[in-house]
Amino acid sequence: MDKTLLKNFYSEMVKIRFCEESFVEPILSGEIKCPVHLCTGQEAIAVGVCSALQKDDYVFGNHRSHGHYLAKGGNLNAMVAEVYTKQSGCSKGRGGSMHLIDKEQGFVGSAPIVTGTVSLALGAALAAKTRREPRVAVSFFGDGATGEGVLYESLNFAALKKLPIIFVCENNLYSTHLPVRECRPEQPIFEIAKPFGITTSQVDGNDILAVFNGAQKAVELCREGEGPFFIECLTYRMRGHVGPNDNVQGAYTDIRPESEVEEWKKKDPIKRFEELLLEDRVLEEKDMEEIKQEIKKEVDNAHKLANEDVRPCSEDINKYVFR
Repeated sequence: MDKTLLKNFYSEMVKIRFCEESFVEPILSGEIKCPVHLCTGQEAIAVGVCSALQKDDYVFGNHRSHGHYLAKGGNLNAMVAEVYTKQSGCSKGRGGSMHLIDKEQGFVGSAPIVTGTVSLALGAALAAKTRREPRVAVSFFGDGATGEGVLYESLNFAALKKLPIIFVCENNLYSTHLPVRECRPEQPIFEIAKPFGITTSQVDGNDILAVFNGAQKAVELCREGEGPFFIECLTYRMRGHVGPNDNVQGAYTDIRPESEVEEWKKKDPIKRFEELLLEDRVLEEKDMEEIKQEIKKEVDNAHKLANEDVRPCSEDINKYVFR
């Protein structure tokens, strides 16, 4: 695989990781007041899928979409400002962490309602096919979305119309605080699309190359008119469902077994990829350190700019509202 592409994989994953971890302190101090769902540990999925796309392709996110936004080319400064609910944010400070958008880069939007954007991605795919545009739409959602009827309705319609849409399920084993084993009679999520005649696959979501190869195949099929496609990515979030820790009613109550968390830490997608890059001599440790230092400066500057900005004033409360 092209070394430039591999280096880009690494840089993008590190950018997402540094950005996510940079929010921890301001969240705990109360400086950031909106709910923030961190995707630490799930970076390989966003980067792997979005790297297989073109700029004109559509991406729709969910409540945990910082990674999707950045991997699709979204503006870092605008996203950080939005999390602080500042005017220079990508949603002009009115949306917060869960309402991100960068239409110029093809990131059409994210929303906190479970499966809230699945049908929107379906509509974008239908529009692309109707206009005969060579575009692909991607819908990112979590394992909890498999309990919502709109997902199955969308799978059925996409299969019926052979739409160029890729359904990407990020299965991090927990629906909020409920283990997936306690809310599904059968574990393999990718099989839910098979009754609709949709091509499906299950990949290691912490292996950037596995995700990219799977996404590349899905994109090719969609562009050839053989969509839709369903990918289940097995992964694990290293932070809480919302915020740095799993908090219920203000108390630290992480229900996940410590042994389970430790096992998944060994599968950290960035550390695994670093080992591969070193082994194949794509990068050396000093190269990785330079990349990290450069990205840290970029993230630190984004926080600086956000802190210098102001929040929307009350007089403008009705601006950008569609009625």
